[in-house]
Amino acid sequence: MTASLIGFAVVLLLVLLRVPIAFAMGMVGVVGFALETSVRGSLSMSARLITDTSQDYGLSVVPLFVAMGLFVNKSGISREMYQISNAFLGHFRGGIAMATVAACGGFAAVCGSSLATAATMSRVAMPEMRKFGYSDGLSTASIAAGGTLGILIPPSVVLVIYGLLTETSIGKLFIAGVLPGILGILFYLLAVRVTIARDPGAGPAGPRATWSERLTAVKGVWATLLLFFLVIGGLYGALDFWPLHLTFSPTEAAGMGAGGAFLIALARRGLNFAGLREVLTETATTTASLFSVLIGAWIFSNFVNIAGLPEALLAAVQSAGLSPWAVMGMIILIYIALGCVFESMSMLLLTVPIFFPLVTSLGFDPVWFGIVVVVVTEISLITPPVGLNVFVLKNVIGDVPTATIFRGVTPFWIMDILRLLLLLLVPGIALFLPSLL
Repeated sequence: MTASLIGFAVVLLLVLLRVPIAFAMGMVGVVGFALETSVRGSLSMSARLITDTSQDYGLSVVPLFVAMGLFVNKSGISREMYQISNAFLGHFRGGIAMATVAACGGFAAVCGSSLATAATMSRVAMPEMRKFGYSDGLSTASIAAGGTLGILIPPSVVLVIYGLLTETSIGKLFIAGVLPGILGILFYLLAVRVTIARDPGAGPAGPRATWSERLTAVKGVWATLLLFFLVIGGLYGALDFWPLHLTFSPTEAAGMGAGGAFLIALARRGLNFAGLREVLTETATTTASLFSVLIGAWIFSNFVNIAGLPEALLAAVQSAGLSPWAVMGMIILIYIALGCVFESMSMLLLTVPIFFPLVTSLGFDPVWFGIVVVVVTEISLITPPVGLNVFVLKNVIGDVPTATIFRGVTPFWIMDILRLLLLLLVPGIALFLPSLL
């Protein structure tokens, strides 16, 4: 156990020294495994992991979902999601901010990336909110917080990574994220209302759309809805009827999603040759980065396991007489503390190999734990000092101080804490839909 804790501390130190998380975990894992076994055994284990990862058909789901999100971004779907949300909510006080949150949720359903959701919606929603006199704090907060939904509402690349790390069903993880994602949207809408109650001038009411304008907005999102139901419906057998009989594996669903998003982008003339090259290049770069991190995490996980950390943690918990829920509470507090200084993916990959064996040995459901981890990761995206969505917005918008954005998101991450407590107290929120499969 001592060797594992030293290794974990070294990884944290290397990350704080700005060594990429993939190399930090990989180097510590290789050295630690060599000290526990032999240099030859460590090199053999690392080589086998690299080879197996590069040849694993199941991992092709990652680049396909990444490409799907990038094609969706090129197709202009984000503007249509915002228009339909604004048509139904914009006439309320704070309604344009609420429309932004709802649009982020809809866009996340076909994008799967929090950073892409926040960056894209900032270009669409920020000018509109400034036009009607919204405060910069509420405007940027609604975009930053709404963007976090991209890693929970399926399809989610983060849930894919968690599923690959823990060998948990990606299909069950996706469907488990639906109700917590909807709950997140509702809680964020409540955060907007709380902000308006404290400062009525922060979000004036916009003009009321006519029913003709609303119907026009609804017609504009048919392609989005079709793509979402094609991917999710095929994954869960909802399209398994005559004459379709379509049932997809996660990889096939990702392929259909990427192909469908590509066709939508072409049909809307949002994609030319230069744009296609940009999407393919970014897909390859992102995939290579994720695969590097996955390989590093698996190497580090093998070192942690052979050093006996999971068994030692379980023995320590049993000897201390702590209840499973007390242990879970401590793990959540560790995640929240790490989220203040680590970006979300690094935190996930660094901690899941350590905590997952302990959590499952205590009898907790791995699907439920995955959703809880992602919700905590969402909180880290908007909490200081390393709220990644906040800094993405700062780079895109530029003229809003970072402190203003952090002050604006305070009601939103408080709502995230309440949602997290609700998921802990009522696990059925995450497990109800998977139980129906």
